[in-house]
Amino acid sequence: MPDNSSYLVVPVFTLWLFVVAAVCVLAIVLVTMVLRARKGSRLAAVEVDPARGPLPEFEKNGQSAAAALVQWSPETLRHILATELPDAQVIVVSNREPYIHNREGDDIQLVVPASGLVSALEPITRACAGTWIAYGGGSADKLVVDKNDRIEVPPDNPSYTLRRVWLSEEEQQGYYLGFANEGLWPLCHIAFTRPIFRASDWEAYEAVNRKFADTVVAEARNERPIVLVQDYHFALLPRMIRERLPEAIIITFWHIPWPNSEVFSICPWREKILDGLLGSSIVGFHTQFHCNNFIDSVDRFLESRIEREDSAISYGGQISLVHAYPISIEWPPAQLGELPDVAQSRRQVREKFGLAENVKLCVGVERLDYTKGILDRFNALDELLTLHPEWIGKVAFLQIAAPSRGTLPAYQQLYEECLSHAEDLNRRYGREGYTPVLMITEHHSQQQVYEIYRAADVCMVTSLHDGMNLVAKEFVAAREDEQGVLLLSMFAGASKELLDALIVNPYDAAMMGDALLQALTMSQEEQSQRMRRMREIVRDNNVYRWAGSMLLDAARLRKRDAVDRAVSAAPAAPGNVISLLDRRRVAAL
Repeated sequence: MPDNSSYLVVPVFTLWLFVVAAVCVLAIVLVTMVLRARKGSRLAAVEVDPARGPLPEFEKNGQSAAAALVQWSPETLRHILATELPDAQVIVVSNREPYIHNREGDDIQLVVPASGLVSALEPITRACAGTWIAYGGGSADKLVVDKNDRIEVPPDNPSYTLRRVWLSEEEQQGYYLGFANEGLWPLCHIAFTRPIFRASDWEAYEAVNRKFADTVVAEARNERPIVLVQDYHFALLPRMIRERLPEAIIITFWHIPWPNSEVFSICPWREKILDGLLGSSIVGFHTQFHCNNFIDSVDRFLESRIEREDSAISYGGQISLVHAYPISIEWPPAQLGELPDVAQSRRQVREKFGLAENVKLCVGVERLDYTKGILDRFNALDELLTLHPEWIGKVAFLQIAAPSRGTLPAYQQLYEECLSHAEDLNRRYGREGYTPVLMITEHHSQQQVYEIYRAADVCMVTSLHDGMNLVAKEFVAAREDEQGVLLLSMFAGASKELLDALIVNPYDAAMMGDALLQALTMSQEEQSQRMRRMREIVRDNNVYRWAGSMLLDAARLRKRDAVDRAVSAAPAAPGNVISLLDRRRVAAL
């Protein structure tokens, strides 16, 4: 009887090969489908307001033509949360709090800080009914919180929770004034101020980041919150949160520039800072240029896999996306509803500062900081009045410079230099009834600032280096009359959007002087054309779009995690190897 076993080998082996090939093909097809779905994913349009019809579909990062047609508003954010992130808890973490309570004699005074970060994030947290965790530095902050250090805000219409964290004087000195503002701040800004790094400051920075991580975990209602970590004060916080809430979506937004890798190498704890930030699901910057600098720093100092095409970094078994989200302001700004019209605002400001009607008013509004180019705009005014003396007595410059970090030597020196330079200009060009430079080093409310914007003929934003600079956008938003000229530094992130401003190099005094002359002599028609286009940009790319883009990416990350869990749970098979290798590309959304 013949042996038939040899005849069975070929069919069985062929069948096995067929099965393996089929599994591989199926895996490739599935990966391709997922990649296509992720790469060009569109969230289903759902009616938000019957009067406005369906909400247009969104593309990656909210940058599609369809997304540009959306009227971004608090309702848009609530819609995203309800449909794409149901039951998600949103936690915001920042050093600065949105409301400060100070003791004034026997009374308690509520202060709303004039901060770009606060003005951007506060309407977002209201719309999301979230929790904001911040350092409680007000003299009466402890008197108004409950037993869990919480208070409901805003006071007139509570819509979210403010959770305060208490820091000792030593912690504040080392973490905030020391490492954050004498180390990281000058390191990240090209303003030629030497960063100072002390081991004791680093230890305080680590300890405070750990304290905030403990607070985030305590405030989280489940293991999958969406945590929005804000700025350079918390570079270590994402990793600390990730260790205890591995399923959280952590989006860290770095509000200041990120330097190139050569400059970043100065920091003694560079690897730890990068490791901390890569605990984030997403690391966000204002511009793609800063994203590229961050990716280059990771590439240079950490063992990682980088997908530059997809702006994704694989490190320590986790994928972090690096995206650009240009921050903006609320539209329309709430403060405008409390102000008189432009003409009356102009009269009131001129009366307050003793300006004649025929004097053109240039303004600068910011914290007293060496990155803002205050001395450089003084130089521009000097250049104008030297070369065009006919403008003496016809132009005045009002500098609002809120005191900031006054105990640090670099800020004390800047304050003295600004006062000295202003006095010199006033001595050389001033006359009876005319003061060319008005230097006001006081805090102003947002309402007062918007009134000054409305009164200005020219707004000068001459940052030596800036992540975005919201003063530029606030000035544009304040000008409902479509008048006024924005003179804007090429080194501010806002210059990438507000192309109808007069873009200048603040280091070039002659160029700045020429641009100032152009601004002062610009026709009303040209002012209107430029301002109209800039207002459209600020309106369409408002702060709700900034936040909505991040929330949409958070939603996609959650869906990606669901795909990853499904792939991980699948039986081991040769075809699954392809899926695991390509999962990183799936993460690029």
